[in-house]
Order: sequence, then structure tokens, then C-alpha cells
Amino acid sequence: QVQLVESGGGSVQAGGSLKLSCAVSGTTFSINSMGWYRQAPGKQRELVATISSTDITNYADSVKGRFTISRNNAKNTVYLQMNSLNPEDTAVYYCNVVDFPWSRNYWGQGTQVTDSS
Repeated sequence: QVQLVESGGGSVQAGGSLKLSCAVSGTTFSINSMGWYRQAPGKQRELVATISSTDITNYADSVKGRFTISRNNAKNTVYLQMNSLNPEDTAVYYCNVVDFPWSRNYWGQGTQVTDSS
């Protein structure tokens, strides 16, 4: 059974930093893209950042220059370094992986990130 386990969320003051991690286990397939999405209260889930199997990255405009996504294929882990956090970044952050070649989506349980200012 595929499991995506996120960690690293928490409460931080404006301008602070957090690093999220997502470890994927139980896979019987190749992982294509990995990414992070977030959902704030009363809003739809939105893309934050993705990284392809060839390390091509894509970011939402709202996080460009502040967030960095990376992956460690040997560990089946994806990271999200978040700097200069602001109140608009408060949300539940979800890890996502897409398998190859079927392009099926798998989701983590979510981790809360809160600006405590």
C-alpha cells in the first residue's frame, strides 16, 4: 500500500522559514512528478510547486523566489523549503506524487502550516 508521510509543518512568525518533507513508501511503480499543494480555509486546493523526474520545477507565482522544491530519488522523498512566510501561506499542505506510466495521483494526509503573527 502506497503511503505518503508528510512532516515539518508547524507555526512560525511572519518572515520565518519551515521545511516540509514527504516520504513515499510502498510503491510498486516509478514516480514521475512530485509536488506540493495547499488548501487554506474556505478556499480550493491549489498548486504550490512541482518537480519532474528530470528536476524541472514549477512554482505558483505567489511563492516564486520564496519557496524551493527538491527531491531525493534514492529516498523517494520530496522537500519544500519555505522562506519569508507570510499570513497568506497559512494552509494545510499536501504532498502529491504521480506515477509512471499511468499518471495516477497519490496524496498525503496533509500538514498544517500557520503564520502565528
